Amino acid sequence: MSDAPAIADLSFEQALAELESIVSKLESGQAPLEESLNLYARGAELKTHCETKLAAARLRVEKIVVGSGGAPERADPAEFS
Repeated sequence: MSDAPAIADLSFEQALAELESIVSKLESGQAPLEESLNLYARGAELKTHCETKLAAARLRVEKIVVGSGGAPERADPAEFS
């Protein structure tokens, strides 16, 4: 997997697609042991990357509140600390 892009450079969607591909390969049972171990390690890193991206997105969403007029407004960041 040395030709694989750096995980930090992947978008959430790219990382999730690669993770899904890895899961399929591992579930098929067709990969040799050493490749399976490498795939598993990459998958674990991709999972962490996706979780981090989701957490950041969740925080951004939490900072948006709906005002009395129904329009979205930025919340006071102190409310979420």
